[in-house]
Amino acid sequence: MSMVTSPQTRFLHNHHNNNLFYNNNNNNSFIRITTTTPSFKPISIKCSATAQTHTPSPPITTAQDRVFNFAAGPATLPENVLLRAQSELYNWRGSGMSVMEMSHRGKEFLSIIQKAESDLRTLLDIPSEYSVLFLQGGATTQFAAIPLNLCTAEDTVDYVVTGSWGDKAFKEAQKFCKPKVIWSGKSEKYTKIPSFHELKQNPDAKFLHICANETIHGVEFKDYPTPKNRSGILVADMSSNFCSKPVDVSRFGIIYAGAQKNVGPSGVTIVIIRKDLIGNAQGITPVMLDYKIHDENNSLYNTPPCYGIYTCGLVFEDLLEQGGLKEVEKKNKKKGEILYNAIDESNGFYRCPVEKSVRSLMNVPFTLEKSELEAEFIKEAAKEKMVQLKGHRSVGGMRASIYNAMPLAGVENLVAFMNKFQARHA
Repeated sequence: MSMVTSPQTRFLHNHHNNNLFYNNNNNNSFIRITTTTPSFKPISIKCSATAQTHTPSPPITTAQDRVFNFAAGPATLPENVLLRAQSELYNWRGSGMSVMEMSHRGKEFLSIIQKAESDLRTLLDIPSEYSVLFLQGGATTQFAAIPLNLCTAEDTVDYVVTGSWGDKAFKEAQKFCKPKVIWSGKSEKYTKIPSFHELKQNPDAKFLHICANETIHGVEFKDYPTPKNRSGILVADMSSNFCSKPVDVSRFGIIYAGAQKNVGPSGVTIVIIRKDLIGNAQGITPVMLDYKIHDENNSLYNTPPCYGIYTCGLVFEDLLEQGGLKEVEKKNKKKGEILYNAIDESNGFYRCPVEKSVRSLMNVPFTLEKSELEAEFIKEAAKEKMVQLKGHRSVGGMRASIYNAMPLAGVENLVAFMNKFQARHA
């Protein structure tokens, strides 16, 4: 018999009769869980290449003492997704192995990645003329990959810079083409988005680049500009609002996103690219940054972040079960309204610097009228199990990231705490 321990849980696993014993206390009393008697109904899983019925093992945990995690990324994940992943961790659907142990070209993992892509296509209604790639390196790697794949060294590109991430994308592109910032919100501390008629676009630009939601500054595009370049290509970094609302994918040449905000753990980067844009990479493009290589190999050119893709797939299933992105957007709007109202109705005790019309529903930055109280605010919130509320080091203050997986109760608890804190210190 073997033992596994952690600060909160202890497990004993008997390999002869496949029983698992669970202990969440500091005594020697264990509860037996028999993994051969599943507690929930078989679920039918289908994808374009495989249809299978599975009977997962039951979760090997009881309700644990979780916090409300307002981190900007890696961020909170749906509790039911975590429990599902936990139940399948040791032996994925009777395969005899964990997803972390599978060959990325074996039939088991192929069924996982194909279903993840199929569900994502359903969620975003992705047209057939677009490829979906599961890559690595974060959105930051795409800052280089995009100009390398779409431009020559002499091509011009237009960038709208509404925050730190748009600025980083522009600076990286300078190495591989001739980008130009056609609008920047830096002088106003990145608190607004321009009217689209203000944008003086270059008709010869290869593409127009935006960051759809600035994680640090809390600025979000509510609509998207129409590129006036000859190619008509709009490229968007959607890392922090990906799958938070419906998007007309056909308006974009490329949508890219790091998964660690809304759809999975860090390590997965999703690229949705119009197929006619693939295959024109500069000669200096590293093989791992060439979209053609990844497209031809169905995201399996090298070993992908298998477990991260599996988790993304579970999140996509969960979003579909909620009714799709229209329903998810309704929930996100409600959470945002509650939190922004608390800030705006505080008589200046709390302040959000972002112009109201473009406030992010994902990342809510705010400051205190008495800045000397900010450290106390963060410390006391943590005592009430609300963590990661400190603002980004470049801007200070506080920031509440309220992604899809942040439950309404988390926002309600935060607002109740804010009201009590104000009553004590106003």
